[in-house]
Amino acid sequence: MLSYISRRLGVTFLILLGVSFTVYVIFAFLPFDPAALTCGKNCNDPGIIEANRRRLGYDLPFLTQYWVFIKGLFIGRTYGEGAALINCPAPSLGYSFQEHSCVTTLISEALPVTLSLAIGALVLWIVVGVGLGVLAARYRGKFVDSASTIFVLIGTSLPTFLTGLMLLVFVVIKWHILPFPAGNYTPFLEDPYEWAQILFLPWITLAFAYAALYTRFVRSAVIETSNEDYIRTARAKGLPESEVVGKHTLRAALAPIITMAGLDFAGLLGGAILTESVFNLPGLGRLAIGAVVEYDLPIIVATTILAAAIVVVMNLIVDILYAFIDPRVRIA
Repeated sequence: MLSYISRRLGVTFLILLGVSFTVYVIFAFLPFDPAALTCGKNCNDPGIIEANRRRLGYDLPFLTQYWVFIKGLFIGRTYGEGAALINCPAPSLGYSFQEHSCVTTLISEALPVTLSLAIGALVLWIVVGVGLGVLAARYRGKFVDSASTIFVLIGTSLPTFLTGLMLLVFVVIKWHILPFPAGNYTPFLEDPYEWAQILFLPWITLAFAYAALYTRFVRSAVIETSNEDYIRTARAKGLPESEVVGKHTLRAALAPIITMAGLDFAGLLGGAILTESVFNLPGLGRLAIGAVVEYDLPIIVATTILAAAIVVVMNLIVDILYAFIDPRVRIA
């Protein structure tokens, strides 16, 4: 098992290196001067542009720029000199002249919001999707199965932003069940109740469509597995139905569910932009949108690399969990 994990870690490191280089190449060779973007959209002062070019290292050869960027991830990075010296500690992802802050600091403030949103939505859709899928399979053709079919149709048809807007209109504005978030975020350790209250509607918004997909997948997987010989043998031995479903049937469908959940979770962390915009949450989505609007290249590069790295790391975690579930994977 350790050998398998070591191999996967090595491959993951190479992939992350390749991803960072590819993203750096794409943004380095865009048809505009990145130094001119550091002092606003309408900056025409050649002296300011040239000074910022030297401070951010854009005057260096491309490969040297990339090497300095990689070193900054491990040892930090300084910009400028003398009284204008700016120090960004490791892991340094650049410096934003628009926000006058290290990019790592901005991401560290936004990431907990997106992470809380994604984890809560993941737990919600796993509980609802797997539970409803199992019930629909056990009571196939009955009311629960029909109700789950309606849930799946609605969940897969409604776009995320429409679900969020409907929740805001009815739950917050019309029925006054919850207060309007108004762009606020309370950390979990500061006030767990207020943290959950602010994120409850965004969790439902994100989890709704995924729960519908998982309901359909789990129902099909449980029905298919129930026809296997070893399941019929377990029932013939007189095992309780709960043990047959929980210990034998559901376990057979666990591996693909873990794969789906890991990749979907990575997609949420990289793409919860619409939900954060609807509920005005100060997460990575709002940070990325603001960077695009303001042409803040360091933030755009950093958030792009971070989103890609999250997908790669989640693939690694899924592979390791898969190896624990199915030992045959370890010899691959």
